[in-house]
Amino acid sequence: MIWTGFFIGLFGSFHCIGMCGPIAMALPGSDQSRMRVIINRIIYNFGRVITYSLLGALMGVIGRQISLAGFQQVLSIIIGFFILVYVLIPSRFGNRIIQLSGIHQIIIKIQHTIGILFKLNNQMSMVTIGILNGFLPCGLVYAGLAGSLVTGSVSGGFTYMILFGLGTMPLMLLTSLIPHFAGFKLRRRINRFIPYAAGVLGLLFILRGLSLGIPFISPVLPHTGTTLQQVNSHPMHP
Repeated sequence: MIWTGFFIGLFGSFHCIGMCGPIAMALPGSDQSRMRVIINRIIYNFGRVITYSLLGALMGVIGRQISLAGFQQVLSIIIGFFILVYVLIPSRFGNRIIQLSGIHQIIIKIQHTIGILFKLNNQMSMVTIGILNGFLPCGLVYAGLAGSLVTGSVSGGFTYMILFGLGTMPLMLLTSLIPHFAGFKLRRRINRFIPYAAGVLGLLFILRGLSLGIPFISPVLPHTGTTLQQVNSHPMHP
């Protein structure tokens, strides 16, 4: 299950071109050597991975507590359900929710800070731009974080999002080095496929929560919570 993070990032990275591609293509470096440009682009992308991994660890902490409470299966089903809802609702409603929640103001501040860092044009600014870029709203990242939450551990969530970030790197790196390698028509075709892929992911989360005994798809998950039967079998003595 943990390797799904890499494949979500890899196959969903065409979505990243539309969302984060403008930042990647606008990174400074026209006055630098080709090798320096490549190194700075790699550093920028690792900055994104840093943010993803830390967010994944945070989700792992939350998932661990839910798992210990014995609700890991229920959590997986709920996440799968919300992924399906996210796929089905029109994007304009999602944008409206962002504006009403006040997140829009945070996004503006992040974008403003990124603009200032562009002018510095050094390796520290590149990694910082990548770190800030990782906090910008992205449905693909939300799907990855949902997967890290279901891992039920800090290390699992951390690793899941590292793999997710590494999955997005090849295409994002190519985008920043060769801006026109993926044309508008190709990106539009891929973006049409992404909702179907997200729908499959949502169904996989639901199947995983149902514990149907299907290898790799719906394995029987161990129950870590304390049941009523366990409490009755170990009565407290005065």
